[in-house]
Amino acid sequence: MKELRVDELAAHCASSPESVLLDVREPWEVALASIRLPGVVHRDIPLGSLAQRLGELDPSTSIVCICHHGVRSRQVVAFLDGQGWPSVYNLRGGVDAWSCDVDPAVPRY
Repeated sequence: MKELRVDELAAHCASSPESVLLDVREPWEVALASIRLPGVVHRDIPLGSLAQRLGELDPSTSIVCICHHGVRSRQVVAFLDGQGWPSVYNLRGGVDAWSCDVDPAVPRY
């Protein structure tokens, strides 16, 4: 499984201009605290809806999956890897690590 540390996220997205940040948390979590990078496409699809909404994603793009601590996003990466998607990454530590290590303005919960 491919993973990115939070300190690698911005550089990865800059080097892959078609990157998508796929947030698989629940809507209330996204409203509370989110990672937003200028110029990067953000998709919010809760884990429980992913199978039904898979058509909203392009398997040819680089997709970085994020959640609160990196557990749910790991499940998504494993699922998409199993579907043969070539460029899917888990954000290690999730939004919580981002809040601690990159942007303390993003609330921890």
